[in-house]
Amino acid sequence: MSSADFQAAQQRIAARQAAHAASVASQLHAPASSPLHKHLSHLPPSLNRLGAAGITAWDTIRGRSGTSPAFRVGQADAELLDEELLSLLRGQITSGLKYFGDIQEEWGEEVGLALRGVLFKVSVWDHALYGLLTVFGPYAWIRWERYLSSPSFSLSSRLNTITSRLTTVYSLASLASFSAFLLNGHYRTLLDRALRLRLAPRTNQLARDISFEYLNRQLVWHAFTEFLLFLLPLLGIARWRRWLSRTWRRVSSLSSPSDGPAEVKQGPLAHLPERTCAICYEDQNKAKSEAEIVAASAAGQGGVAGGMTDVTNPYCGACGCVYCFVCLAGRLEGEAGEGWVCLRCGEVVQECWAWGGDVIEEKPVKVGREKKVGFVDGNGSSSESESVSEERDEEGSEVYEENEMPDFDE
Repeated sequence: MSSADFQAAQQRIAARQAAHAASVASQLHAPASSPLHKHLSHLPPSLNRLGAAGITAWDTIRGRSGTSPAFRVGQADAELLDEELLSLLRGQITSGLKYFGDIQEEWGEEVGLALRGVLFKVSVWDHALYGLLTVFGPYAWIRWERYLSSPSFSLSSRLNTITSRLTTVYSLASLASFSAFLLNGHYRTLLDRALRLRLAPRTNQLARDISFEYLNRQLVWHAFTEFLLFLLPLLGIARWRRWLSRTWRRVSSLSSPSDGPAEVKQGPLAHLPERTCAICYEDQNKAKSEAEIVAASAAGQGGVAGGMTDVTNPYCGACGCVYCFVCLAGRLEGEAGEGWVCLRCGEVVQECWAWGGDVIEEKPVKVGREKKVGFVDGNGSSSESESVSEERDEEGSEVYEENEMPDFDE
């Protein structure tokens, strides 16, 4: 749209608003011609004026003409947004003060008073009386009710009755005021009606068209995430990841030079003894290769060994390597029938069965060691001055040791 067309449209809107205001003014200042006004004209002057004032007030409440109030939805949303903002800020402060004892329980009303004061300062701040009633009014009423509920107050029963009646009257008046607000949209609360304050936009040229861009984006993203949550379990991400890793290993093995002699295929834990379950060792140790184990041992960290990683209920796969039944069955089940790479030989294992070998127990070799004590004299014969010990080494040869004995004075 060009600037000339835009200016022409603005002029047409201004002319239409002026014509509407003129028609409303003519209707307000025109003499009453309804049958009700004709019947009131026969009454005494005092009753006539009172009836005319009542009819005018009713027409003002019922009609939608006059001062062109702001949209009722916008005014109600403004009040609801203020309350939501207060509850949000109060929740954040409550979560921050929960570690400081009973501060939140003792000073909760003061925190609400401070938040309402800050909100009034950054939003309205034009009418001191309005701020005094909106900020300090709820706080004073809460403190008054707490004071009445205290056991030290003697006249609590009578004042409680008066307070409850005032609360009921205020609730009924608020309901009537809100009903009138829904009819004409002039005053949203009872306090606004008492102070004759209304919410008005800064300019009358406001478009009521609501942009659903953000809402559409949220709906699309929500539907997309739900679709992914439904689709991912069907695709099997783990299966695709294993397939990609297996393909990458094959490609890397084909691209590697093969001029030298063929190397024996081994797994990362081929150096472990046969009695050790490689899966248990992998689960309990970070080091996998032999070089990493040596480095960890040199650093004083070591690895889990001994009975904690021994094979329990031995099962073997097609490659012949022995593992624990629980460990091997769990790995095969996790691979979903596509095979598991053995940690010892590097072959793909797809099934397992009970190991049929014999269990060989290692017996420690005892070194024969005997010791005899005797006495010899100075010429080599037996006496009480020296002791002779006889030992047998692993080969069975005799070893004699002569130890001088100390002389004891009788």
